[in-house]
Amino acid sequence: MKLGMIGLGRMGGNMSRRLMSAGHEMIVYSATAKTREAFANETGAFASKSIEEMAAKLESPRLVWMMVPAAVVDQTLINLSRVMQSGDVIVDGGNSYYVDDIRRGKELKEHGIHYVDCGTSGGVWGLERGYCLMIGGEDDVVKRLDPVFAALAPGVDSAPRLPGRDKIEGTAESGYLHCGSNGAGHFVKMAHNGIEYGIMAAYAEGFNILRHANVGRRPQTEDAETTPLRNPEEYQYDLNLSDIAEVWRRGSVISSWLLDLTATALLSDPDLSGFSGRVSDSGEGRWTIKAAIDEAVPVPVLAAALYQRFSSRGEAEFAEKLMSAMRYEFGGHLEKPVKPS
Repeated sequence: MKLGMIGLGRMGGNMSRRLMSAGHEMIVYSATAKTREAFANETGAFASKSIEEMAAKLESPRLVWMMVPAAVVDQTLINLSRVMQSGDVIVDGGNSYYVDDIRRGKELKEHGIHYVDCGTSGGVWGLERGYCLMIGGEDDVVKRLDPVFAALAPGVDSAPRLPGRDKIEGTAESGYLHCGSNGAGHFVKMAHNGIEYGIMAAYAEGFNILRHANVGRRPQTEDAETTPLRNPEEYQYDLNLSDIAEVWRRGSVISSWLLDLTATALLSDPDLSGFSGRVSDSGEGRWTIKAAIDEAVPVPVLAAALYQRFSSRGEAEFAEKLMSAMRYEFGGHLEKPVKPS
């Protein structure tokens, strides 16, 4: 199949490579000329100089896949709608808000253009491992695009088969799933990323406890501003976090791909000196919490994980200063100096 790809970043570039390796013909476009030309020289894909040229190179009914930031999806769709025709299909494979998908699907339908939202997970490893795809759109359109989804997905052999699963029809075992109408794909991806926030926070907090298990060996401060460590002898462990991550990868109930990546990071940089600890959030965690509120579903772990990311970026600094100020006002408590990291 011949298709267009808009966006050649960490995801779009490798997805195009994977599709080409499966025999699909790629017409690619990036707003940065250097990026698209370098990609074309490397892979042999045709690099369009404009969205108009991309559309002209494709065959009806045309398929264009977007891998662009959520903030520029609407403008990209406006540009595409001017050159696409009735019966053509646009796939948004980025991390858009599912509510926007519902609106976009209706707007494009007025022009006869089909819209598919596809939550995509796999990160920088997707070229080799494949991409988990969560799809929203019309039944017949999604079915028509099956060869593309199948080429991107990891395949049945990417995980052990569950007993009896072979008797159930569908594509979930292959790593891609038509979840429902417009918005359903990104709704499922939204919850996926909300869960990801929680799992990452749990690993981070657990390893931080292990890192401080030698607090009993450190000099103890004795003053009115410091809670005393009652039993220093209970915290005498100098633990090797890299080795702990490694042993947990084997037979542990908390083993996972995220733990594999954690072990890799700790092996190469045990103190994580290359990182500042500023953790971004691109929207999915917030949207997950909003959906939980609308559904009246309690999600304390996911909410706490989102707020921890805010704190990591200094968003709690004023609140922390205010607490310190209140302690000074009611009790004359002075701030202790910050210890060097």
